[in-house]
Amino acid sequence: MAFQVQVFEEVSRIFTSYLERRELRKTPERFAILEEIYLRSGHFDVEALHLSMQEKKYRVSRATVYNTLELLEDCFLVKRHQFGKNISQYEKSYPNRQHDHLVCTDCQRVVEFCDPRIYAIQKMVEEKQHFRVMHHSLTFYASCNKPECEHFVKKEVPETEKQP
Repeated sequence: MAFQVQVFEEVSRIFTSYLERRELRKTPERFAILEEIYLRSGHFDVEALHLSMQEKKYRVSRATVYNTLELLEDCFLVKRHQFGKNISQYEKSYPNRQHDHLVCTDCQRVVEFCDPRIYAIQKMVEEKQHFRVMHHSLTFYASCNKPECEHFVKKEVPETEKQP
């Protein structure tokens, strides 16, 4: 996804307002991290973000990256995920586009997908249970079975799991 100036202007405005309401400093480092996040596509972890900042000659500490991510998460500009590993992954969350995740259990690759049937199920649950769903999280964990997939890892099926 290409960097969109209008989106970045809006997230900068939201972040500025958030920092002002909490009487926190509006540092260039915080806004550089915000910009780096909104230049990215897909999911990232703290190390990847910090390395990217260093490669671009930004002088930000790992602690500043962690602290800024917490602030961005608190003002709903970033969403944190825990996809089964001990490493949190993040993604930008503005504009809010509902999607779900498929995680490869072999290589930990994360694939986003959107299926209108999930939205239909959500609406049906709301109606039958008399709730208004605020948000949901759906993650499938799977192993890729396409032999041409660059992430494919062929696994031997243990004898105990083989069908007779």
